[in-house]
Amino acid sequence: MKSLLLPPLSAVYGVVTRTRLALYRRGAFAITKLERPVISVGNITTGGTGKTPLVERVARIVASDGKKVCILTRGYGRAHPDRHVVVSDGERITATPAAAGDEPFLLAQKLLGTAAVVCNADRRTAGLYAIEAFNTDCFILDDGFQHLRLARDLDIVTIDATNPWGGERLLPAGRLREPIQGLRRADCVVITRRDQAGNVDRLRSLIEDLSGGAVFESRMKVVSETVPSAPVAAFCAVGNPRSFFQQLRAAGYDVLMQKPFADHHVYTQDEINTLVKAATHSGAKRFVTTAKDAVKLKALSLSLPLDVLEIEIEIENEPAFAELIRQRIRAAPVAEPSV
Repeated sequence: MKSLLLPPLSAVYGVVTRTRLALYRRGAFAITKLERPVISVGNITTGGTGKTPLVERVARIVASDGKKVCILTRGYGRAHPDRHVVVSDGERITATPAAAGDEPFLLAQKLLGTAAVVCNADRRTAGLYAIEAFNTDCFILDDGFQHLRLARDLDIVTIDATNPWGGERLLPAGRLREPIQGLRRADCVVITRRDQAGNVDRLRSLIEDLSGGAVFESRMKVVSETVPSAPVAAFCAVGNPRSFFQQLRAAGYDVLMQKPFADHHVYTQDEINTLVKAATHSGAKRFVTTAKDAVKLKALSLSLPLDVLEIEIEIENEPAFAELIRQRIRAAPVAEPSV
């Protein structure tokens, strides 16, 4: 019954989405501006496209020029989504993973000394706060492609080469947030996980036809320490668990058990206890998970050692990608404060 309901719901979702986009194009909905350059990093499908590592990379590129960077994010999955939460002021973390959400907390952790992170559904309000509190020079709008209320100077979209169009159906039947023609708004597309998908020439050609913007290819590079020789049990709560398990094996891990959970899942001690039993039964001697999952496990007890697969994005022709970012920042007009 559920599968029969999904296509009609997707059709309704499509009508609502197209109407909203059209109203923004016609100026029926107001678009506000911040007095600093804004770079959006988003996607056209739900979860698992490699967006978070790209946000981190963009922040490092901008900060390397001496600019004060702040990441503005909704903070999906956090305990109180209606609250304004400063996850990090750039020098210290000031919120818990539950208050921040797993991805904002991970970004704050990785970017200490490089960028501040603020959660607020109203990104303009968060931006005004960050200008006053941190003297921010440049904003990175996390998951911002569909957040049309805030103007941006560069729109970057991630496309996962292993599942570029999310089943080619709109939510909820598929994973598309909007029709793929929405890529016309993109200034730049970064194809992620190109090494896990083989030849991406056809995908790249289609993206170039759809967007008309710059297209870059990338892969996720493992930066963890030495791979353990002991067999492992792998688990994760990410948008593309298959990619995580595939990357583990490619890195040389001996995976005896794998367990995916829903994206942003919050673990309980009972679930961890069940995982320990299953892992022990499989013959695994250690656990391995993602950095995003690890931030949610600190308050829980694991009776097996835990390894964390640390990854970073590696962009082909990164100098050209970085120059595109710098050009847009230099060209960004200084906006008058909006009322």
